[in-house]
Amino acid sequence: MKIVPFDDSNWMNDHPLGVVLFKHLLSGEPDSPDNFMYIVGRQDGDFSMPVHRHNFDQIRLPLRGDMNLGRAGVLRENEIGYFPEGLAYGPQEDPLGNALPGERRQLVLQFGGASGYGFMSIEQRRKARDELAEIGQFEGAFYRKPNGKKDWALSAIWEHVFGSKLRYPHPRYKKVIVVDPQSCNWLPLGGQRGVDRKFMGAFSERGVWMEMIRLQPGAAWHSSDPRGRRLLVVLEGDGMAHGQAISYLSALEVESDEALSVSATREMTLFLVGLPPVEVPVVDSGLFDSPEEVVAEDASD
Repeated sequence: MKIVPFDDSNWMNDHPLGVVLFKHLLSGEPDSPDNFMYIVGRQDGDFSMPVHRHNFDQIRLPLRGDMNLGRAGVLRENEIGYFPEGLAYGPQEDPLGNALPGERRQLVLQFGGASGYGFMSIEQRRKARDELAEIGQFEGAFYRKPNGKKDWALSAIWEHVFGSKLRYPHPRYKKVIVVDPQSCNWLPLGGQRGVDRKFMGAFSERGVWMEMIRLQPGAAWHSSDPRGRRLLVVLEGDGMAHGQAISYLSALEVESDEALSVSATREMTLFLVGLPPVEVPVVDSGLFDSPEEVVAEDASD
């Protein structure tokens, strides 16, 4: 089990545009289909991104400020968006407006999808970016190769790390799935006084699920779940977890064979994402797009 308190310092400039900084909370195992990265993103400047897609799944929760999704609409503050692997979204235009640099923040979980394609670690990405910058030039979200050809930056980085061209799985869902937690009901968790649960959906054949847990002051929640790893972030309140203090944006990683015990000093709300193991298909769907096909399609939007 990992329990990581939130430290509002040492933000990393890991986004290709340089106007969004990352505060890393938790991460998985490199080169594993189950790999993941959990961060808080902080917007320090005007943000603009063309239509694009990823070969991994994402879950996003804006903590302060909305997120423009382009043709897919707007992900409002405190809503939750599930972005399936391979789904195009954008173009995004998110100026700071009246917000101060760093005021707009969101939780971002990126993880390998049900296709078994995995997720490149941030360490692999940083190393490849540094090496590629020595022979070519990064231009925002794109990379210009030594021969002058322009490529999507992530495609160039992926090929540099893994020696093969990036492929994008056909999206299992046709739109970003947006959940409004306020419209979901709290239900009492049986046998645990002062503890409520709000279930908000499960996705893909992997069965990734999202829920919230609320503890009243003085309540204790004892839980185990054999389905898979659980990632939790404190959205409000404070208390204790296995003898360690937790408060706003503290992050917890609990494996499927571990039992979790949390108690609340002040009313506490936890955001929980469950990540069952990826079962790599013996025979996959065969429905993938190449970077060239993706660039052509996205450009037409």
